[in-house]
Amino acid sequence: MIKCVIFDCDGTLVDSELLCNQCLALLLKELGVFEDAHMLLRRYRGAKLAMILADIGTRHQMPIPEAFVSKYRALTASFFDKFLRPTNGVRAVLDLIPVPKCVASSGPPEKIFRALRVTGLADHFSHRVFSSYVVNSWKPDPGLLLYAASQMRVSPSDCAVVDDSALGIQAAASAGMTSFLFDPDSTNVLIDPRSATIFREMSLLPRLLGFSTATVKQA
Repeated sequence: MIKCVIFDCDGTLVDSELLCNQCLALLLKELGVFEDAHMLLRRYRGAKLAMILADIGTRHQMPIPEAFVSKYRALTASFFDKFLRPTNGVRAVLDLIPVPKCVASSGPPEKIFRALRVTGLADHFSHRVFSSYVVNSWKPDPGLLLYAASQMRVSPSDCAVVDDSALGIQAAASAGMTSFLFDPDSTNVLIDPRSATIFREMSLLPRLLGFSTATVKQA
């Protein structure tokens, strides 16, 4: 029996993954580094920003300036304010899930709260938002998810994790949680495809969780 649903934010609740990688590609171009935003998304989905930049620096044999991160955060904030949208159908889905819900994201708190506020999803979670930057644990390490479960006062085995990345699914498996991979573009490859229920439309989630026999109409 699922007693709590833990949502990832980027790419799961909000349609932000490509936006973030477009920002990354634009700023890398200023450094003379040319990367395609779609390829960046495919390669680094769900990964820690510091790791992403370190890997890009290694691949292109150049250091990434310290000021890059603050410029990236500012640009993504601007893109969020102008372009960010909730994942199709997610508002109706959140209304149909009758158990407590929270967010556990690898992004910094400011980014998570901005994403939820801009897309009108903040009221669904209130203060129940947990960040890797606060817990100091990044997926696939299970620490963030275990912390979220403890704060929600629910046993890990009673939690469901909804994530759009293989890293998030690995973290859920390590935490002993039931996992659901949101993969609308069929781009994720799981090490063990049995480790998660894979679904392509957010409207299917309530039924998969066992809370509804009907799908949600796409918004």
